[in-house]
Amino acid sequence: MGEAILWAAAGTGFTFSMTTLGAALVFFLGKEIKDTIQKLFLGFAAGVMMAASVWSLLIPAVDQAREKGGSGWIEASGGFFIGILFLLWTEKMLASWSKRTPRQEGDAASWRQTTLLVFVVTLHNIPEGMAVGLACAMAAGQHVDPTFFASAAALAMGIGIQNIPEGAAVALPLRQQGKPAWRAFLGGSFSGLVEPVFGILVVIIAGAVQPIMPWMLAFAAGAMMFVVAEELVPQAVQCRFPYAGTLSIMSGFLLMMVLDVALG
Repeated sequence: MGEAILWAAAGTGFTFSMTTLGAALVFFLGKEIKDTIQKLFLGFAAGVMMAASVWSLLIPAVDQAREKGGSGWIEASGGFFIGILFLLWTEKMLASWSKRTPRQEGDAASWRQTTLLVFVVTLHNIPEGMAVGLACAMAAGQHVDPTFFASAAALAMGIGIQNIPEGAAVALPLRQQGKPAWRAFLGGSFSGLVEPVFGILVVIIAGAVQPIMPWMLAFAAGAMMFVVAEELVPQAVQCRFPYAGTLSIMSGFLLMMVLDVALG
């Protein structure tokens, strides 16, 4: 068990470091970010999250459910729907909290949007950390078979590279909201901290968690797509330059799709 935990910590530690690398992009930006650039960042984040919802969450949810003898579509659609309901409740709670705190109307909306974005990306990192942790733990127990090591290394590498734009997708909106660069960096970095935490935890309680992993993956996808549709896309398409916001969404989607498919 001890060796499996060490391997899980190493694999998920790498993916966490890649999130941190993406968040470090805020140090290369000026103190003020123009409104057009803000909307392009939001569009890019929306595209990244849409692609991650499909290739990193929903497709693996269907595959894992079928491997366990399930239908696939029931687990994926059920978890997706529960994720949407959970985010509806979360948004209502955030709206209620923002009313209790003295804020300008625009500041309250920006705070709610950014909080939801950080929340769902962090939520999405939980099942990814579990997947890497389990793969590394399996590799630790199969020293005689290099296939397990290669598979675990490929999974950790793929998710790690995918985490670079995700770290930026969290840190940049925090920076545009007026947060100091170091606080935006910490926000983006900490969104990936759940990966080593849950990657190690799942090794300890693997038997209890594995049966519900398809539901957890689909749940994270539903939550993520809710924020994309409700908060990010409407902001991005309001960019003053024709099609700029739409193209930023497509660029984020394309980049994440290529990373997921090429490295998945």
